[in-house]
Amino acid sequence: MTTTDRAPAPVRGAARALSPALVLAGLLLVAGNLRAGITTVGPVLAELRDDLGLPSLTASALISLPLIAFAVVSPFAPALARRTGIERALGAGLAALAVGLVLRSLPGPALLWIGTALLGIAVAVLNVVLPALVKRDFPTRIGQVTGAYSAVQSVFAATAAGVAVPVAAWTAAGWRLPLGMWAGLALIAIAVLAPQLGRRTTMPADVPVHAPPAGRTPWRTALGWQVTVFMALQSTGYYILITWLPSIESAAGIGATAAGVHQLLLNGFGIAGSIACSALIARFRDQRFLGVMTPVLYGLATGGILLAPQYSALWSSLAGIAGGCGIVLALSFFGLRTANHTQAAALSGMAQSIGYLVAAAGPIAVGALHDATGSWTPALAGIIGLDVVLVVFGYLAGRRRVIG
Repeated sequence: MTTTDRAPAPVRGAARALSPALVLAGLLLVAGNLRAGITTVGPVLAELRDDLGLPSLTASALISLPLIAFAVVSPFAPALARRTGIERALGAGLAALAVGLVLRSLPGPALLWIGTALLGIAVAVLNVVLPALVKRDFPTRIGQVTGAYSAVQSVFAATAAGVAVPVAAWTAAGWRLPLGMWAGLALIAIAVLAPQLGRRTTMPADVPVHAPPAGRTPWRTALGWQVTVFMALQSTGYYILITWLPSIESAAGIGATAAGVHQLLLNGFGIAGSIACSALIARFRDQRFLGVMTPVLYGLATGGILLAPQYSALWSSLAGIAGGCGIVLALSFFGLRTANHTQAAALSGMAQSIGYLVAAAGPIAVGALHDATGSWTPALAGIIGLDVVLVVFGYLAGRRRVIG
């Protein structure tokens, strides 16, 4: 059975009178908010630490807090969407995000932590609910729309990181301005979503709001776990490289300027990978080829960094393509492997909860392994081992079937 065999779930009122272009614009603006507030922190972290007197461990916890919030909150986001409707859940998430961004930019160390935690909670809701919106409103274009919003997410994430330091130098507010200014993007997204906030999705008749039928919850299905493991391992590999690639290259004798360029290539080719994967999803009968090729590219890139670090520009670009393809594929599976948007939200919550929990632990484990051995070789070999496992789960999750 394919996802196109079922009609989209009915919605109340004048939902269908809304322009698809307006719905898509709102969806893409929500996507633009998913990472901008997070990637802003890294470039100004040194200034923030000096200003507040934070030790390195505490600063690291500040960066990890949103990922932990993703893991904790994601399982509960589908219940919020069922109770309030998809549109209102997105609106509430954006409003909470705007408040969190403003709070963390205000004076007072406590507000920094409260705002960051609220940001993580808000983005967790948006992360989980957005694939359900794609499943409901674009059921025959899941791969293309997912690729588009993943690319927009990456563009805003890269832009936020790139302008953080220059913006911090504009005023006496320093690092507080770039940390808070992206609240404006959340408010713009709310304004574009406003025509949709009056509608509320009616749940499919075969999936009651409070008690999905036995066997239909992804937590009790092999396919649900296959998608979840794929999401977790592809996220882990990507976050490990994002976190430790500069240090790995420094140990190999590569200068800081070149390492910075390689990070730019990693992010830039990630956008290209997102776009390419979204186009390819529609061309194949199933996604087994993409599910296998993504970890193969990861493995080649990691092996290249290990054996020939002098060509890290090439390996970073290859890893970026794999990373962009991996996240689009994982997000697309939430719609492609489910029968309706309610089930898509449930699978999204499951996979993202476990996925981000594993992803948050991955860089810490790699750092500990390096400290214990004094070398990056065991860590890189471990990433290649993860890629081998990911090949298996990419193949399994890529098969043409749906939960239930």
